[in-house]
Amino acid sequence: MGNVYIGTALLHMYGSRGLVQDARRLFWEMPERPTQCWNTLISGYAKYGYFKEAEDTFKQMVSVGQKPDYVTFVALLSACSHAGLVDKGIKYYDSMASTFGVCPGIKHCVCIVDLLGRLGRFSEAEKFIEEMTVLPNDLIWRSLLSSSRTHKNLDIGRKAAKKLLELDPFDDSAYVLLSNLYATNARWVDVDKLRSHMKTIKLNKRPACSWLKLKNEVSTFGIGDRSHIHAEKIYAKLDEILLKLREVGYIADTSSALHDTDEEQKEQNLWSHSEKLALAYGLIVVPEGSTIRIFKNLRVCADCHLVFKLVSMVFHREIVLRDPYRFHQFKGGLCSCSDFW
Repeated sequence: MGNVYIGTALLHMYGSRGLVQDARRLFWEMPERPTQCWNTLISGYAKYGYFKEAEDTFKQMVSVGQKPDYVTFVALLSACSHAGLVDKGIKYYDSMASTFGVCPGIKHCVCIVDLLGRLGRFSEAEKFIEEMTVLPNDLIWRSLLSSSRTHKNLDIGRKAAKKLLELDPFDDSAYVLLSNLYATNARWVDVDKLRSHMKTIKLNKRPACSWLKLKNEVSTFGIGDRSHIHAEKIYAKLDEILLKLREVGYIADTSSALHDTDEEQKEQNLWSHSEKLALAYGLIVVPEGSTIRIFKNLRVCADCHLVFKLVSMVFHREIVLRDPYRFHQFKGGLCSCSDFW
């Protein structure tokens, strides 16, 4: 690769598309590897949940005399967070200023709060926020609110939502995450009150959508979408998927259902999620042996994550799902995130 700028741009492109193996190959072919290239590779590993590869790359970076910077540690701490490695994350956070002369900033603090919150260590997360040298922003409180939903912690969730809404009374994510937290705790009266308030202030929830690109065609799906030209085939494929998954013991994870309905209706609602529609279409149109690549604008739910794992095993397909937070690579019934996301 004669031009380091072209190489860096290609490396970023591979990383943003989830082509981490291509990114790694290109990286080692480059005659020059500036800090930005190291950061891009570490970040790519982090988004897939490949902590060991991210840490090894960081250690190689240091060993060749390349100085880590602010972005390097954001990527490394993100890798720790996605892998649930608290001790490693805190160790690297503490070493930033003392060993590498990098002053911790808000993005590094977000990673630590996210890491502690993911593991349900809320008292430590609150203590960390109190002792931060920078003022907590919306990312801090949103991370804590999201984690509280995962662990069904109403007390922490309400506190975080209050802080978010103090910063921006019209933050739709605060209302949606708090509503989801109430739903996971079966607090349906609170859910209804919150949704009514959102209507009163004319705040709409961003609808979930997923899309799949094949050559020059982009197919987009919403929840329960039947507008696609091949909708009949897609829903027939969904029926086939459900039958085959039940044969291997699939039971719907209705903890992801956010409406007060009976179990059967919850399962039906879950089965029409946008990423499942995109997956069914991918199984129809993406050739055998090729990876099915799906994108979603919101975080993938637990049931869809389970379905994608089982489909990768039953249909012998490799699937990559990218949501706003990370890449999930499904293969042989497993996911690169190790079910921690």
